[in-house]
Amino acid sequence: MITHIRGKLVEKNPTYVIIEANGIGYWLNISLNTFSLLPKNEAILLYTHLSVKEDSHTLYGFISKTEREIFRLLISVSGVGPSIARTMLSSMTTDEIQQAIGSGNVGAIQSVKGIGVKTAQRVLLDLKDKILKTFIIDEVSFAENNTNKNEALSALEVLGFNKKQSEKVLDKILLENKISSVEILIKKALKNL
Repeated sequence: MITHIRGKLVEKNPTYVIIEANGIGYWLNISLNTFSLLPKNEAILLYTHLSVKEDSHTLYGFISKTEREIFRLLISVSGVGPSIARTMLSSMTTDEIQQAIGSGNVGAIQSVKGIGVKTAQRVLLDLKDKILKTFIIDEVSFAENNTNKNEALSALEVLGFNKKQSEKVLDKILLENKISSVEILIKKALKNL
C-alpha cells in the first residue's frame, strides 16, 4: 500500500490536490482541514490511504498521521464510508472528533452532514475505546465536560428552555471552547438561545 507521497504540489483545491512525484501525478482527495494546513511551498508530504472498491481505487491524503488514523477508524464503522469520514474531518478538527467520541457526544457527531442518529451512536459505540487507547486520552476530562454539560442542561431546563435546543447549543459551545465552569457554560448558552 502507498503510505505517503512526497513531491511537488501541482494543483491545490479544497477537496483534492495533485502531487507530482518522479514524473507521475497523483490525485489525492483531501479534507478541508488538510487543505487549510497545506504549506505554501511546492515541496509537500502527505500521508495516504488507498481505498479499493470494485469499480475504483481512490487515494486520500492527510496532513498528519493522526488525521489518517482517525479516518481509518471512522471508515471501520459500519455505515461510514470514505466520503462521510472525509466530510467529518472537514467539519471538525481531529481533536474535536476525539473529544466528541471520547465524551460520547452524539450531537457533535450527528451535526456532520450525512450522519444520522443511528450512525452517530454506532461511531461512539465502536470507537470510544479505540480512541481512548490509540491516542492515550485522559477520560477524566471527558467525564468532567459531560458533568458540566448535564448541570448546565438542567439549569437551562429549570429556566424554561427547550431541552433539545439547549443540548444543541451546549454541544456547540463545548466543541468550540475549553470551558471549565458550569456558570460560564450557562452564560454562553443563554447568549445563544
